[in-house]
Amino acid sequence: MVAQFLVRVNQELIGNIFFYGGIVVYWLFLFVAILTEVAGTTAMKLAKGFSNTIPSIMVFVLYGTSLIFLTLALRRLHMSLAYAIWAGIGTALITFIGYLYFNEPMSTVKLISLGLIVFGVIGLSSGEA
Repeated sequence: MVAQFLVRVNQELIGNIFFYGGIVVYWLFLFVAILTEVAGTTAMKLAKGFSNTIPSIMVFVLYGTSLIFLTLALRRLHMSLAYAIWAGIGTALITFIGYLYFNEPMSTVKLISLGLIVFGVIGLSSGEA
């Protein structure tokens, strides 16, 4: 009985969030999924092979959070578009974080490759019309 009540309350709360926000809420879910995925990948670098405790724990927390929000975004957004944006923007952000904070090399080939990822996402989104 208590479990049924909690499920009902949860469905009503989640339903209200989706109703009031419309499609914008799903794009916000995708944005949060991207940010937490990037933070999780950065924590992975800081974990140094799981030898640092806090960043190691954060890898799992942040990736779990990212997948939860990506799953919520997929309730309304097309899978091909949402995943391409999630992976593409995440890849671009991680590349720049690696360059700016971890002194990883940046080359013309990397920049051109990132540009191709952006064009790929644009192509997928234009195919949605």
